[in-house]
Amino acid sequence: MLGTATVGAAALTVAPPSHAAARSYFQHGVASGDPLPNAVLIWTRVTTRSTRADVQWEVARDARFRDVVRRGTFTTSASRDHTVKVDVTGLSPATWYHYRFTYAGVASRVGRTRTAPAHDALPANLRFGVVSCANLQAGWFSAYRGLAARDDLHAVVHLGDYLYEYGPGQYGYGFDDEDIRSHEPAHEMLSLQDYRRRHAQYKRDADLQDLHAKYPWIVTWDDHEVTNDQYRDGAENHNTDLGEGDYLQRRARAHRAYDEWMPVRMDGTARLRDGDRLYRRLRFGRLAEISMLDLRSYRDAQVPTPLPEPVPVPDSGVNDPDRTIIGRQQLDWLKDSLRRDRAQWKVIGNPVMIAPVDFAGLPDALVDPINDVTGLLPRDGVPYNVDQWDGYTDDRREVFQHIRDHQVTDALFITGDIHSGWACELPYDASTYPLGDSAGVEFVCSSVTSNNLKDITGTPPRTTSLAVEALIIANNRHIKYLDFDSHGFSVLDLTPARAQMDWYVIGDRADRDTTVTWATSWATKTGTGRIEPAGEPV
Repeated sequence: MLGTATVGAAALTVAPPSHAAARSYFQHGVASGDPLPNAVLIWTRVTTRSTRADVQWEVARDARFRDVVRRGTFTTSASRDHTVKVDVTGLSPATWYHYRFTYAGVASRVGRTRTAPAHDALPANLRFGVVSCANLQAGWFSAYRGLAARDDLHAVVHLGDYLYEYGPGQYGYGFDDEDIRSHEPAHEMLSLQDYRRRHAQYKRDADLQDLHAKYPWIVTWDDHEVTNDQYRDGAENHNTDLGEGDYLQRRARAHRAYDEWMPVRMDGTARLRDGDRLYRRLRFGRLAEISMLDLRSYRDAQVPTPLPEPVPVPDSGVNDPDRTIIGRQQLDWLKDSLRRDRAQWKVIGNPVMIAPVDFAGLPDALVDPINDVTGLLPRDGVPYNVDQWDGYTDDRREVFQHIRDHQVTDALFITGDIHSGWACELPYDASTYPLGDSAGVEFVCSSVTSNNLKDITGTPPRTTSLAVEALIIANNRHIKYLDFDSHGFSVLDLTPARAQMDWYVIGDRADRDTTVTWATSWATKTGTGRIEPAGEPV
């Protein structure tokens, strides 16, 4: 149930958050998310043996809670794994707040959060941390540490693979899949309790806790929140013959745990109701609107890929207009997000890459006549990865055609999933680009820890990967930057004049104190749909 908010009540009597009991009751930290101009969601979890627990919460303008603006009580229970999620309303736009929870007279750590600007406001800038693909077994979350050390962000955007489903030894650090830290429980997640325990383990990480406590988060899922390469009614990493049960039941358990443990409004509400709808919009004044996609729950199965990536395998099924990555309802919703009359920057939180990455694509004028005879050619060339939008080209063409027909400007896709950094333009016809126009821009962040090309091949960084990068860029002139080797985070800065993404990379994931360094920056000027290097980070 949701707690009730009251204003002007007497201050709570609480013990200091450094008290040992606070560490016992609030082992998983605090978090906030989905900021609106007058509301923000706050979250925690209470570790208690009581079946039910009454948890007090407070939101204040100051870190010492002398100016409390909202407070209330939330009753949690074992039925929701003792998690607490409150949608705090009645707040002021573009304002920093502090919040805390109290149980049995003991306070949690203090979290900080910020509301979005008013709908008609025009901020001078907006700045977001951007992350994806954080595998606990593959290393320490130094990327989170790097973002938490900053004081210049407004929120953090997580583009999916917040956690991973595998058991120990199945997907770890480097070529040998070494476990830097081993997953709990010590097997692949299948049951509701498994998913809850894995969420709990991740949220005990100190760097993750610090970043959650510092900024509100805006999240979506990719596949590993359930299991690898999932689609509407199955997944690559789900096998009923091995006793893994019904896939849809497994997905429902995963979604339930996600709803319990993440600071996110599902089905448009903070109320826990076994919701599945995660795609949603968050507006930040007239400067930007972020539309977060769900590209797993509604997609058809991927076309077969009998040869391992990155060897390209042609399959005309990627063109099939009856196959979808996004689902009709969400596709129409996305097109509505991409309208000229919405905020200036139409930022699309995109779990898998939308820019075409292909080999030897033919011009559009030749593909249709050849397919009239053979029916064999992939519409946009031979795809590099059919788990991306490249495997569902009809949906992508509909999105791009909508942008062209309605003369939409400043469409900006920010993407995770592929454990590498990319900066791309979005050509209407990749085979003749750059002679044609671009539908927008895509910036892809690298992984927090999950293995990339150098890790999979076991080769030193910036050696074997260079040849692959050069081949891809040579065949895809709209791709301006590609790094297959680095882990880290990105920072996206938006102004009325331009959008800029900075890529930061970490050193060895096995070193908890590894370095964090700036790697490169790319920017797009408003109205251009093109990108260019930026000489320094924001």
